[in-house]
Amino acid sequence: MKIIIEEKASKDEEDTIIIRCDTLDDSIMKLIHQLKSKDELLIGTANEKIARIRPQDVYYFESVDHKVFLYTEKDVYEIKQKLYEIEDTYQGMDYFRVSKSVILNLSKIQHLSPVLGSRLEATLLNGERIMISRQYVAALKVLLGI
Repeated sequence: MKIIIEEKASKDEEDTIIIRCDTLDDSIMKLIHQLKSKDELLIGTANEKIARIRPQDVYYFESVDHKVFLYTEKDVYEIKQKLYEIEDTYQGMDYFRVSKSVILNLSKIQHLSPVLGSRLEATLLNGERIMISRQYVAALKVLLGI
């Protein structure tokens, strides 16, 4: 892979990224999604305060009682989006649905452990543990190459 970086001739020019490839594989699609979502911020509320959260700071999203919550290393925020909207928006990035009610940021996993019933338990970098339903285990193993 060759990377070429050129400075713009003028500040008025729009930033441009050109990708030349034989095939548009998963790694290139992931890169494109990361570039597109770089400036997107999620809006969450906690204790009647509004916060702007970068997608890469999210550990996981969880749906509880028809509300969706976003979990960071130390905080929890309620957000307006539904899980399927989050899944669509961040498709091709490090987010993966691990149960009907949870979408997990794979880059925040410290390690995985097998659990009875063909499930897995993900221990996150902040020590939290998330159960991965057995119906999602096979797809996760393929995604992680294990």
